[in-house]
Amino acid sequence: MLAALLAASSAQALDKGAPAPQFDLPGLDGAVKLAKLQGKVVYVDFWASWCGPCRQSFPWMNDMQAKYGGKGLQIVGVNVDAKSDDARQFLTATPARFAIAFDPQGATPRSYGIKGMPSSVLIGPDGKVLLEHSGFRDADRAELESKIQSALGGVK
Repeated sequence: MLAALLAASSAQALDKGAPAPQFDLPGLDGAVKLAKLQGKVVYVDFWASWCGPCRQSFPWMNDMQAKYGGKGLQIVGVNVDAKSDDARQFLTATPARFAIAFDPQGATPRSYGIKGMPSSVLIGPDGKVLLEHSGFRDADRAELESKIQSALGGVK
């Protein structure tokens, strides 16, 4: 169903430098609002319980949140499962130490022009898109971390 939703979407991928579309979604620990994160570097990761590479990306995102959270990074995982129970089972097996939001209707990934899982968008403190990335492989880790460091002003 999600594949059909995403395929039917006429949304285009976001351009670098474009304002990131706002979202206000229910989360594990209350509402997750992009507007409240203004001034931080935000790494938005779109994921689903059935996504194999998502299982690999979560430990990396936990590491990034732990390493750079105090320097201004906030990771937000946006789950797109139709049933939140599927997402909760995934989170039991693969815990997240970052903000989790739920979008079972898929409106947020459509507004971001997301075509597959996982996909991530790095947003600067000014609310503008710095990077869009599809998939997750071990080989992506160093490059993505470098982009996060650069967005945070080159902190190591």
